Amino acid sequence: MFLNLFLLLLLASKKFLSWYTSIIIMFIMTFMSLTMVYSPDGACISTTESLFLDGFSSPLISLSCWVSALMVLASNKVLTSKQNELHFLLFVSTLMLILVLTFMSSNVIYFYILFEASLIPTLLLILGWGYQPERLQAGLYLMMYTVIASLPLLVNLMWLQEVNSHLSFMLPLASPFGGGSTSSFSLVWFLFIILAFMVKLPMFTVHLWLPKAHVEAPVAGSMILAGILLKLGAYGMMRMMLFFPVFISPWVACLSSLAMWGGISTSMICLRQTDMKSLIAYSSVGHMGILMAGALTNTAWGWSGALCMMLAHGLCSSAMFAIANITYGSSHSRSLFLSKGMMLIFPSMAFWWFLLSAANMAAPPSLNLLSEIFLMTSVLSMSASLTLALGLMSFLAGAYSIYLFVALQHGSLSNYLLPKPQLSPSNFSMLLLHVMPLNALILKPEIMSLWLC
Repeated sequence: MFLNLFLLLLLASKKFLSWYTSIIIMFIMTFMSLTMVYSPDGACISTTESLFLDGFSSPLISLSCWVSALMVLASNKVLTSKQNELHFLLFVSTLMLILVLTFMSSNVIYFYILFEASLIPTLLLILGWGYQPERLQAGLYLMMYTVIASLPLLVNLMWLQEVNSHLSFMLPLASPFGGGSTSSFSLVWFLFIILAFMVKLPMFTVHLWLPKAHVEAPVAGSMILAGILLKLGAYGMMRMMLFFPVFISPWVACLSSLAMWGGISTSMICLRQTDMKSLIAYSSVGHMGILMAGALTNTAWGWSGALCMMLAHGLCSSAMFAIANITYGSSHSRSLFLSKGMMLIFPSMAFWWFLLSAANMAAPPSLNLLSEIFLMTSVLSMSASLTLALGLMSFLAGAYSIYLFVALQHGSLSNYLLPKPQLSPSNFSMLLLHVMPLNALILKPEIMSLWLC
């Protein structure tokens, strides 16, 4: 574990910073993190007083390192066009260091500090390597939504520190209201605690920063936002639910309904999108909605499905943003209407679009299928009244995935474009390294469930 941290610090130092060396180090760290196996009884592996690992955080650490390596591999344009590539690598490696330490934090205050610190390199990536002048507004939305929602969490953590004299994930935490108190004030108190995580997730009604940030971010920013940063919200919310399950029970019906019907609303928005990056960004809200509904059931199937969805969505959504960037590089347009007919000239790219669109609609053998089976079963066990919402969400996910694929690949080629091939060996390798684990992890479902035993 300490060797992992040493490699991260080495990667963050400018002396050893080079493009392909950083990719190799990130892949090495991924394979090293895969060796951080957890005991079958789900016990934590404590490395120091401030750091720990368990079966929940270890897969997310591996995902962080893997996606970070792939986002550097997908950003070859930064290297070839000499767009401050050393600064770019420094921000990416710093962000990966922050994410790994966040998932390893055993103290809630450390987790909060690192949780907020992840915004800084993300904002710098958007502002420094974004596409349009609107990236300033997108960065402002990102900061305002996340920071303002996090302030109540900070105040409540200070209160919990006064009551418990500690804020460790490894020790029980008592609420300021006693063990079984579920007064209106205590329920609102807990809602303010998880508000920061719901914004980061993001949940419907507090999701408007996400499409703006995705559309204006460079490919690396979109990949890390979709692949990892959204998972910080689910991870933090589930960690807090472990300590205060009595406070979440009265909110389950309200929050689950809002997450599910909000996911349906954003799925319908996807069907009206003409910008491929906006469509992929809005689809993330729907996937995170069903993840939240499953996690709120507080069952083993719901939590296994939530972790499974984190890994599946992290790989699938990251790959979709990467191939959207490749398509943009070919057609110089994000419009679905101007980029149509790509299958006629780039059949190999159409093959990758087909694989990723199929995974996005949870077609077998992708990990998305397993996660939706877990989550739908847990949600239906909680309330049969959400059957219609689940059916609509599943149908709409298939509808907008097919719409995205057909709009881009079929039809006649636009006369306004002079597309050029962009599927280089590095891009091919990057997409392959997304798709392989996405379809292979379904063979090891115990990774998602054994930690709950």
